[in-house]
Amino acid sequence: MDIIKSIEHEQLKNKVPSLKVGDTVKVHQRIKEGNRERIQVFEGIIIKKQGGGVNSTFTVRRISYGVGVEKTFLLNSPLMEKVELVRVGKARRAKLYYLRDRVGKSAKTKEQIGARIENKEIVLKEEIVPTTEEVVDETPVEAAPEEAAAVETTEVVKEEVVDTVKEEPVETVTEAPETEETAEEDKK
Repeated sequence: MDIIKSIEHEQLKNKVPSLKVGDTVKVHQRIKEGNRERIQVFEGIIIKKQGGGVNSTFTVRRISYGVGVEKTFLLNSPLMEKVELVRVGKARRAKLYYLRDRVGKSAKTKEQIGARIENKEIVLKEEIVPTTEEVVDETPVEAAPEEAAAVETTEVVKEEVVDTVKEEPVETVTEAPETEETAEEDKK
């Protein structure tokens, strides 16, 4: 494999979120200010995706205080914490530049009917597990990274846990059985 490709392969994230143009997303980005670090959230509509490999980017647009703001994010950036899918949009174009001229409700995309909000991730590379032939003196030897494996999609499975409450029949006590003491008290 080419040296450049092998270096780029090391820089790729293991799992990348599956994003489409027209989706509304929340991008959590790590920001460093001096010696402090915080996470800033940028919510908007994806208007374009471009590039491939390490250089793949996506641009998110939102309107902030009446001014349109666009921000371009690197998909494989270590500063990007996570991308949350808020709404699945319906787009019929690859680039939604026409949203730049619009204001208000017309600056949004239609929501795809019946779409489920699922955080799907694409597995770009899998961890290399050395085989018994590659292990020498109980120290694993890294295998040479092969070309990018076929893109696989994984689906996050959420299990719903339901607590059930068992109803037990309640016994009602009408009268206590008579004893000698209670019989004497009744006579008095």
